[in-house]
Amino acid sequence: MQVIETLDHMRAARSALRRPIGFVPTMGYLHDGHVSLIHRAHAECASVVVSIFVNPTQFLPGEDYERYPRDTPRDLALCEKAAVSVVFAPTPAEVYPPDFASYVEVTGLQDRWEGAIRPGHFRGVATVVAKLFRIVQAERAYFGEKDYQQLQIVRRMALDLCLDTDVISCPTIREPDGLAMSSRNVYLSADDRQRAVALFRALSAAQSQLLGGETSGSSLSSTMKDLLVKAGLDVDYAAVVHPSSLEPLERIGREARALLAARLGPVRLIDNAPLRPATWSETQK
Repeated sequence: MQVIETLDHMRAARSALRRPIGFVPTMGYLHDGHVSLIHRAHAECASVVVSIFVNPTQFLPGEDYERYPRDTPRDLALCEKAAVSVVFAPTPAEVYPPDFASYVEVTGLQDRWEGAIRPGHFRGVATVVAKLFRIVQAERAYFGEKDYQQLQIVRRMALDLCLDTDVISCPTIREPDGLAMSSRNVYLSADDRQRAVALFRALSAAQSQLLGGETSGSSLSSTMKDLLVKAGLDVDYAAVVHPSSLEPLERIGREARALLAARLGPVRLIDNAPLRPATWSETQK
């Protein structure tokens, strides 16, 4: 496994990799969710590249950039065990030189939900992913559905900018009790860790309510919000949206997506899940 820190060395290394290349962009502090993306990339590609880069431009002032969890030796050991071909781990100065002045925005999709609460966040995400796609030039890139709005933004950006990298979505990996795996879960106290399961319970309750015949988006949103509040979480949003446009849905006809964001003390958690009526089938995708 090669560990590369510079753009020039990464460009040189990619020319020696067998095609197709599968790319897994991460901010490090890897967990089983990341490993599942690597395994999916291995199943579909001849070589796998993983990036480890805590991207400063997607953090707002006062957010947790400096204390974002980092453990590079552990990350590299996991990547080696997973037979990763190349780990690209640049410094911020390598990605954003002093004269850097170009940014990518995906208007519309970036403006709601996470984008409204964290203005500028998705500009940072779209910019760094566009750069990484150009540097690695992989045929496929793998993203978890846990960051669902990010997934839709990256997919639209890659299409609009003709980046020639297929964006592959992979299911959210959860703990046995349903909590979505996240690097930030390490911040949760023991009590808050137990209460955090309310996000998964809220998503499950909305799906059960839909199967029971309730198709009102606002009603399902209220159900989720009420469950989170009763569990002691501060809710940023609980929404039922169109799965690709992310616009709020008044009524669910076919598939919808439930989006949640809530806070437990200093920790902010997000989660989501598809909402599918009893008549939904895979042929409707």
